[in-house]
Amino acid sequence: MGNLLKVLTREIENYPHFFLDFENAQPTDCEREVWNQVNTVLQDSESILSGLQAYKGAGQEIRDAIQNPNDMLLQERAWNSVCPLVIRLKKFYGFSLRLEKALQSLLESLTCPPYTPTQHLEKEQALAKQFAEILHFTLRFDELKMRIPAIQNDFSYYRRTISRNRINNMNLDIESEVNNEMANRMSLFYAEATPMLKTLSTATTNFVTENKTLPLENTTDVLSTMASVCKVMLETPDYTSRFNSEDTLLFCMRVMVGVIILYDHVHPNGAFNKSSKIDMKGCIKVLKEQPADNVEGLLNALKFTTKHLNDESTPKNIRTMLQ
Repeated sequence: MGNLLKVLTREIENYPHFFLDFENAQPTDCEREVWNQVNTVLQDSESILSGLQAYKGAGQEIRDAIQNPNDMLLQERAWNSVCPLVIRLKKFYGFSLRLEKALQSLLESLTCPPYTPTQHLEKEQALAKQFAEILHFTLRFDELKMRIPAIQNDFSYYRRTISRNRINNMNLDIESEVNNEMANRMSLFYAEATPMLKTLSTATTNFVTENKTLPLENTTDVLSTMASVCKVMLETPDYTSRFNSEDTLLFCMRVMVGVIILYDHVHPNGAFNKSSKIDMKGCIKVLKEQPADNVEGLLNALKFTTKHLNDESTPKNIRTMLQ
């Protein structure tokens, strides 16, 4: 663990004996309070992913209702199919708000004086692991969401039906669950290609803005150090051989991509600039060495959800690697 203190992007070759235990890190007494708060949120993450994975949509019912506007049975069938789905979508959205607060709690802990961000990551590996778990969940959620166009179709139908008062005497209880204001917020959330990443990016940016006395580097250094840690672990067979599960390899890749995206949104010059503390060429190379099926979504995330990739200051070879 002590070697984490020595791991800086430009010194990796000099300090190869480094391992951050994403599988087994346990909270110390100092970490316990924040760890417990975040754990309360994270323990619901798998059920959220399962709910999203099982999302089938009400496409057929909606099509039947639209094609037969005077058939009240079909209108009711579509409405009764959509309502439970909207409740489920509200649950996902509500989880994003809880995740946002959890992330900000972790950022507060991992950036506060007197320790440097690197010292924090060394001393508080259980919190670093939770930070990684949030990013891992986020990329998994967004990968699934992008494959389910039914989500926006279902929600659009719900909003149209409510606004046009087309439901007559149908069950209106759902309006108390998802009123106009809530529907507007949910609509903005689901309009994003990667809604959870957008939530985390905004949360990190807000954290920096709201903590004006905290140097920006405290936050960006947490992100760049985590990216370097993941890259070293992925490219070093001695470290990957210590993983108990093959899933930890993909976990590391998702975390690396997640922190790069956050860094790119928060740092004024982004992650791709030559002055960046993240070795983008090395990170992309590590991803491209993995099976294509495992990394296609991650490479797309770097291409389409970062902010500065197409800046003039981005080296051409980096852009070429991501084409």
